[in-house]
Amino acid sequence: MPATACKPNLDLPKKASPTTRDRKLEGKLALITGASRGIGLAVAHALASEGCRLILSSRTKSSLSKAVTELSWKGAEVVAIPCDVRDPKSVDALVKQVRRRFDQVDILFNNAGVGQPNRSVDKLSPAIWKDVISTNLDGMFFVTRAVLPLIPAGGAIVNNLSIAAKRVFPGSAAYCAAKHGALGFTNTLREELRPRQIRVIALLPGATDTAIWKTIWPAAPRKKMLSSDTVAKAVLEAILLPSSAMMEELAVLPAAGTL
Repeated sequence: MPATACKPNLDLPKKASPTTRDRKLEGKLALITGASRGIGLAVAHALASEGCRLILSSRTKSSLSKAVTELSWKGAEVVAIPCDVRDPKSVDALVKQVRRRFDQVDILFNNAGVGQPNRSVDKLSPAIWKDVISTNLDGMFFVTRAVLPLIPAGGAIVNNLSIAAKRVFPGSAAYCAAKHGALGFTNTLREELRPRQIRVIALLPGATDTAIWKTIWPAAPRKKMLSSDTVAKAVLEAILLPSSAMMEELAVLPAAGTL
C-alpha cells in the first residue's frame, strides 16, 4: 500500500462528565498506532476507561473513523491522525500534528503490525519480507524515535511484539525475524531510557483473536485464543504500576497453551 500524507482530525469531542470514581490516567495522553481494530482498539478502550486522552493512528482512514466514533460515544477524548508507519515522512507529519496540539505524550503504544502468509523461506517473496519488516520493525523505530522528545519522565512506551519475539514458527520467517528484532530494539531502548525515568514494556501476547489470522492461519482455532480485551487489561495493569516498578516483559498466553 503506498504511503499517504497524514490528514488529521484534531477536533476533540466534549469532555465526558466526571465519573464517581477517581480515574487513574485522568489528563494523560496516549498515542496508539494500529489503533483501528484488535489489540490497539482494545487498549484504547482500556486507557479511556481510566480517563486517558487518545490519539489514534492507522493507515486505514475509514476504520479509524469508526474507532473514533465508537470511543467518542463512550465519552473518550480522542483525535485521529492517519499515518503509514513504514514511511518516515508520514510519521514526521503525524508527530508534527501532535506537537501543534499537545505538550507531551505520556504513553506510546506501538501496535501497528502485519502478518504474513504461511510460506517456507524458499517460497517467501522479497516483497512480503520487506513489507513485514518495514511495518513491524522499521515502523516501531520510526515512531518511537519521532515521539521520544515528547515523552516526559514517568511516561511509558509499550511495544506489542507477540510471543513470536521469543519463539519460532515454521512458515513465518519474516514475522519472527521482525518480532525478534523488535524485542532487541525494545530491550536496548529500555536501558537507554532508564536515566530519563521512562518505562519500556515488551508486550508478548500469545495467540489472540484478531484479524491477523486471516493472513497467517485462516483455519486457526479462534475459540481457544485470548481476546483483545484480555490483553488490553494486562497492558493497563502494567502501565498503572507505581513509578518505582516496571513490568519489563508482559507475556499473556491462552490457557489452552500451544494451539
